[in-house]
Amino acid sequence: MVGSGSVVNPDDLPDGLVIADASGAVVCFNRAAARITGIGPGTALGASLEQALPLEDLDGRRWWKLTDPYGGLATRTGQPERNLLLPGGREVLVSARYVRERPQGPVHRVVVALRGTEARRRTERSHAELIATVAHELRSPLTSVKGFTATLLAKWERFTDGQKRVMLETVDADADRVTRLIAELLDISRIDAGRLEIRKQVVDLAAAVRRHVDGKVAAGIPAERFDIRIAEPLTQLWADPDKIDQVLANLLENAVRHGEGTVTIELAPAKEVVEAAGWERPGTPPRVLEGTAVTVSDEGTGIPEESMPRVFTRFWRGSKRGGTGLGLYIVKGIVEAHGGTIRISRAPGGGARFRFILPAGVPDFML
Repeated sequence: MVGSGSVVNPDDLPDGLVIADASGAVVCFNRAAARITGIGPGTALGASLEQALPLEDLDGRRWWKLTDPYGGLATRTGQPERNLLLPGGREVLVSARYVRERPQGPVHRVVVALRGTEARRRTERSHAELIATVAHELRSPLTSVKGFTATLLAKWERFTDGQKRVMLETVDADADRVTRLIAELLDISRIDAGRLEIRKQVVDLAAAVRRHVDGKVAAGIPAERFDIRIAEPLTQLWADPDKIDQVLANLLENAVRHGEGTVTIELAPAKEVVEAAGWERPGTPPRVLEGTAVTVSDEGTGIPEESMPRVFTRFWRGSKRGGTGLGLYIVKGIVEAHGGTIRISRAPGGGARFRFILPAGVPDFML
């Protein structure tokens, strides 16, 4: 296989690759195919497809006889991915493409892609866990909304204006909670699909930090709990202000709710060599990231060392004090969508220390 002027070794591919020639003999059986199927290349190479991959569908029918790639309709171009079985009940995801030298001509090659079912099962478990979490988180506010509205409708005249106000305020707060949860789910779907929309404009990061701290103080958190440190001059930042607000709000909320003592927010110019982020292609070399670093740290008990690798995964909770466990996953997705990085470590005072860097740059329309 050739791409961008360089030959790609089939053994470097993450998915299984099996290629059969015009006679149906297997001429390529890469390492991933051997790993996924448990069949050695020495056994497969030179054998017919049916011998090398004795696949059956879930009804026990032999797949190659059923699909007949070499003798079937000349208009067929392949088979979509489906779950099939190998001897011993080993499950594998299989798709096939029929290569013809001319339209509706004889099949020149059959290219088969194989994937193990482990990744799909992990995805299914993740989706099931997400559904269970969402159902649990929605149940409480919706029960409250239903209870108060039903009570007000049935006994409106029995309550004073003050009592009505308290119940309506509770309904309003619970509706906000449902709205936030739906927004989180939309963000997750966009992050997972690589479609998180970033609308860049100049963002005054120092002003944004002060605004969030002022909001915490107005909500009753003592002002002395916050220490803002800004190392001037900061580079001009082009970013999505709403998304950056999400990041700051989440990190400050975590520090206030789960941490103790002083919450320190530091802003400083940054120039660091960083490893490739999760959104970049495997094998991407380290790069120099220049921009603004924001550090949020507290003086609490911190996060255990063994838990730190899981902090930015779905459903991770540092404590049992509420929340969906989705916030830090979204934070990481937002930072990386901006081309930045985020890390967690132990703060000098013993608490958690989150540090993210947003790259300096120009708006998208100037690129």
